[in-house]
Amino acid sequence: QVQLVESGGGLVQPGGSLRLSCAASGLTFSNYAMAWFRKAPGKEREVVAVVSGMALSTYSADSVKGRFTISRDNAKNTTYLQMNNLKPEDTAVYYCAADDIYARITIRPQHWGQGTQVTVSS
Repeated sequence: QVQLVESGGGLVQPGGSLRLSCAASGLTFSNYAMAWFRKAPGKEREVVAVVSGMALSTYSADSVKGRFTISRDNAKNTTYLQMNNLKPEDTAVYYCAADDIYARITIRPQHWGQGTQVTVSS
């Protein structure tokens, strides 16, 4: 079965950086679009960034544009989210998601990871 395992979360000071990783198994990785979502307490889940299967297309939410970068390494079946200049409002549980249809991944992804906590605080 498909498994997505996130790592790299933690506590960081405002202005700091983190890199999240999502290791995928049980699927033909390059056939799948990958996305990062986040869910903060009291807020709706929101899509943060998306990358297509061959990384020809990417999307980033306005709230993270210029600070976060999504990438993937198809040889390692891994997707990354580089987060720079982190702000307290970036505090959330970050989830990795996969779907074999790029247009669908932001609506109802086929597969989800378990999430990793990111806390931005001084």
